[in-house]
Amino acid sequence: MQAKAPSPDYFSNCTHCGFCLAVCPTYKLSGDENNSPRGRLRIWSEETAGRLARDEWTDFYTDECVGCLACETACPAQVPYGELFERTRHEHVASGRSHPPLALRLAAAAVARPAWFNLAMLPARFLRKLGLPLHRFLFQGRPALLQTTASYAQKLMLRHRPTGPRVAFLTGCLMEAAFREINFATVRVLIENNVRVVIPAEQTCCGAFQEHTGIDGAAALQQQNRSAFLSLDVDAVLSNSSGCGYALGRSLAHASPGRPVVPVRDVLSFLGALGPVRRERPESGARLYVDLPCHLVHGQKAPGIPENVLDATGYQWELAPNARDCCGSGGVYNIQKPENARAILAGKSAFLNEAEGEPVILGTSNHVCMMQWHSAGAAGLVRKAFETKHIIQLLDPGEGFAVRNKA
Repeated sequence: MQAKAPSPDYFSNCTHCGFCLAVCPTYKLSGDENNSPRGRLRIWSEETAGRLARDEWTDFYTDECVGCLACETACPAQVPYGELFERTRHEHVASGRSHPPLALRLAAAAVARPAWFNLAMLPARFLRKLGLPLHRFLFQGRPALLQTTASYAQKLMLRHRPTGPRVAFLTGCLMEAAFREINFATVRVLIENNVRVVIPAEQTCCGAFQEHTGIDGAAALQQQNRSAFLSLDVDAVLSNSSGCGYALGRSLAHASPGRPVVPVRDVLSFLGALGPVRRERPESGARLYVDLPCHLVHGQKAPGIPENVLDATGYQWELAPNARDCCGSGGVYNIQKPENARAILAGKSAFLNEAEGEPVILGTSNHVCMMQWHSAGAAGLVRKAFETKHIIQLLDPGEGFAVRNKA
């Protein structure tokens, strides 16, 4: 399907007040007005109206955007910047103005075929399990090599038979293929909290990868997920990745008329409403610093990670400095614009060099952010040792847990 540029009406409510400048990572890096949300909006508006010729500079400023959506939170006029950016990026790719690298095009094709992608990533799971450094983005873990999250959840459901809320779980493409130990931990935490977990076999990639790159194919994936999730009798659809949850939430919100809209929720927000089981830990010097993913607080508009969830980890915790600012991952931004992403991360991660705690734990709720934070150590931006963890892993009871409040 041919992508269409936004119509001029889409730009009309931007008042150019400048509130977005203070939160835009590329403007803070460059000081260039064109490299800010209101600057890009002006460029796109002038192009659409025919008053500005299309050239390499206008393409450059579009490609520079991280897509963190912090400007949407700051905007008093509620300009739908994310939608405008996505439409413009797709139009640039479709018209040949932008050319995603071959590696990203191959990756976009791979994530749309989960079975093949899971098989292709088997070596990565194996090397992570051995603890061997494969890439600066791949943190250590112990993912199951062959067992899927779906089969694991089915086994635990039969063993523990929880009786509480019934939820469907989005396993994700990269999360399932490379970091499925986080999915397994998510299943254990939910079932321990008496939540019934359903994993629809027909689900697929949420389409966020295609949205991040401007590559076509998201619409078919979104339709498949609508068919997979909207037919279920569940209280909510849960995601343990804020970027995936944001993409799936928008997809399911555009259901066919007459079909019920199933709420898509971040798993930590869902647990916060339940009041999660607390992990009791021996007194230690460990300190947890919490970073808030952009697509959680700016995309899903969540206030953050619930305090009762963070308390339930059993660790002494505090929000990381500038916790609501972008870390520079931006989906695939750290691959497409590595120098910008590194500069953004350098400023955000500097505090870890002086952070108190033994060990120091950087906790967040998005696997792509985890990869970016891990690279701060691998690239030498942070010299002090620290661990990168998903908050759900810090709530994990491990095997042999008991379900609470079981009837």
